[in-house]
Amino acid sequence: MPEGSGNGVRGRTTWQDWSLKTIKLGSVSGLAMALSGSPAASADFLSGTLAAINPDTMVMFGALGGMCAFAVTAAIALVRHRAQSGQLTEALEQEKRDLKFRVDRLEAMLNTDEQRVIVWTGNGAMPQIWGILPEKSGVPRPPAQLLAFGSWLTAKCAGDLERHLDLLFRTGETFNTTLKTRTGSYVEALGRTTGGAVVLRLRDLTGERQAQAELQTRNAKISGELHMLHALLDAMPAPAWQRDAEGNVIWANDAYAEAVEMPDAQAAVKEGATFLDAAARTAMAVQRNEDGCFSARIPIVASGQRRVFEITDVNANVGGAGIAVDISELEQAQKELGRAEEFHGRTLDQLAAAVAIYSGDRKLQFYNAAFRQLWDLDPAFLESHPEDGAVLDALRAARKLPEQADYRGWRNKMLEGYQSLEARESWWHLPDGRTLRVIANPHPQGGVTYIYENVTEQLDLESRYNALTRVQGETLDNLSEAVAVFGSDGKLRLWNPAFGRIWDLEEDQLSKFPHVNEVVSACALNDYEKTAWEQLASNVTGLVDNRTQNVSRLERHNGAVLDYATVPLPDGGTLVTFVDVTDSVNVERALLEKNEALEQADQIKNAFIQHVSYELRSPLTNIIGFAQLLADPKFGDLTEKQGEYADYIQSSSSALLAIINDILDLATLDAGIMELDLREVDLASTVEAAVEGLKDRIAEARINLRTQVPDNIGNMIADEKRLRQVLFNLISNAVRYSEPDGIVDISCDRDDDKVTFVVQDHGLGIPAEILTQVFNRFVGHDTGARRQGAGLGLAIVKSFVELHGGTVDIDSVVGKGTTVTCVFPAHPDLADQAAAE
Repeated sequence: MPEGSGNGVRGRTTWQDWSLKTIKLGSVSGLAMALSGSPAASADFLSGTLAAINPDTMVMFGALGGMCAFAVTAAIALVRHRAQSGQLTEALEQEKRDLKFRVDRLEAMLNTDEQRVIVWTGNGAMPQIWGILPEKSGVPRPPAQLLAFGSWLTAKCAGDLERHLDLLFRTGETFNTTLKTRTGSYVEALGRTTGGAVVLRLRDLTGERQAQAELQTRNAKISGELHMLHALLDAMPAPAWQRDAEGNVIWANDAYAEAVEMPDAQAAVKEGATFLDAAARTAMAVQRNEDGCFSARIPIVASGQRRVFEITDVNANVGGAGIAVDISELEQAQKELGRAEEFHGRTLDQLAAAVAIYSGDRKLQFYNAAFRQLWDLDPAFLESHPEDGAVLDALRAARKLPEQADYRGWRNKMLEGYQSLEARESWWHLPDGRTLRVIANPHPQGGVTYIYENVTEQLDLESRYNALTRVQGETLDNLSEAVAVFGSDGKLRLWNPAFGRIWDLEEDQLSKFPHVNEVVSACALNDYEKTAWEQLASNVTGLVDNRTQNVSRLERHNGAVLDYATVPLPDGGTLVTFVDVTDSVNVERALLEKNEALEQADQIKNAFIQHVSYELRSPLTNIIGFAQLLADPKFGDLTEKQGEYADYIQSSSSALLAIINDILDLATLDAGIMELDLREVDLASTVEAAVEGLKDRIAEARINLRTQVPDNIGNMIADEKRLRQVLFNLISNAVRYSEPDGIVDISCDRDDDKVTFVVQDHGLGIPAEILTQVFNRFVGHDTGARRQGAGLGLAIVKSFVELHGGTVDIDSVVGKGTTVTCVFPAHPDLADQAAAE
């Protein structure tokens, strides 16, 4: 920049210095002309000068001329600019005065109106604040406190105002809102932007505007709460609805739409779908209380399923609202809980131990039957839920608690279980001699469960067990039978002195608990003993899944005979016993030899009886035949005495033949070669044939025979000959033991697949000492010559009835008679098949 661009004084000085240098190079007149300002003179001067000077001088003068022209032009421009600047300055001063007047007037107007104006210019300076508000508006006057919105506005309004201001600063979005102060008054806030500044105006609301603001705030609050409530109900899975005054549904949540099977809540409201059925609506109308509230559990079909809902409905003049909570699972859980509690109660009632449950407030909540029986307290007292201390006091008053020198301290110690974290155990020795084991188990939620276990018998049993153990030990030590117990590892655990005595084992050897293999090595003296001991050792150490008891016999080298047994024990051990049966074996051998001799003698006896019976039948047949020939008039007349003798011969021979036949039948039965000829038998005809064979004997004994056989008795499968023989023997016995002119009853009856024959006489009867032997052979009851018999009849009856698969029963009372009952299966083959199955 040229130096002339500085202030005027310095430029003129510079300019004068430069002119003096030029005068030295030219004439004074030329310089004067150049400075005169006339163009013609300057031109002439310059042309003359140029002609008189050299080129360098000319260049210098040219530059000097240009500078002079610039200086003149600059001076003229400066003068003009100063004139314009003065005019502009005066105009600005006037405008400033006008603006200041207007600002003062506006500030006066702002300060007089009831409002506060806050202006932010955006240059980082503190905002400007104008105006005032009355104190009742709740807006503070100090600027610092005014700008702290949270100090005089409610938290929500302060947050809203700051949010609006933030949007106003960033985007220029204007706002107009109503704010609530902490004093309860309302202030209108208006935010604008003007000329790059942000303006906030606060105005106090009074009168109708105050009421309108309050109503708007209340409306906004109610609307927000209603929206929040609707949002909450929409999020709930329970159906909820809202009705108008006419009862029409005006709102419902999504769960309501799902319950009434609608696509959405709007469709459910539009269609007027009802969630409650007619029965539920009737119940609501009837059971609603005075406040218009209804609450009940109602089963309702929702989403195609029948479920239980907890209905809560409120009705008012403007309408109503309701909610239905699905409690089906709760209902089921409560039922399950009730059943579980009932089951647990029944289970605890079955326990022998007394149980009492106290709640956190120390009151009795549950007790089982054993508790009531143990303490014998008044049921009414127990049902009143007494406190734990009261129960202890009642038991102490009844002298059912252990005697204590300091009862209060003992009682407080017992009640410490409510503060304990672990179960506590104590022993009560009651005055009546019982001993209880008391366990106090605290609940995590509070309370205590007491378990009273009567251990009187347990202690008594333990004492008896200890005594029994000692007795058993002494008993084992004094047994003649050798006893040894081997553990699961095969080592000897227990033995008695007889074990060491039988096997010649010293006490020192046994006290080392030797293994069974060591015992085998010490006891096995010959091969037979070694084999037996190896078998015994395998039973002790074997890993067989099913361990069973083994019994065997061992003959020792010295002639002694031992019976030994291995018994598996529950703990995996094995019990081994040895019994010296040498004497018993010797006696057994002697008895076996004697029994063999007796069996041979019995076989000889049977052979003799059979031989004699067969040998006697031929002569008897001849005697009977010749006697009949002698009695036949065809072969000549006999005298009366001879005829009588011939009759005697026939009757005696017939009786003897019957006895021989019975003996032969018994011998056949004993030999096991008796076979029945089973066929269909007419029962009525068989009974009639048996009676017909005894007609003469019945007439001779003057017996009245009564037969009771139903006409439809039918048939049965049996050996007719043997059945007739059974009836013959029974009737003959009844006739033999009946008095003259006596009565004998014969009856036959059928019951399903059984046929029963009953023969009853009314004679002297059979004594009790003989009644048990009447079915034995050759046993009879003789009360006179006519009643003597061989004693084979009832033995034959029993054998033939049992051979048919039936049973025989006899009942007799002395002086009243005897009754014999025979029961036959109607179909022996079916009976045999059923027995086999």
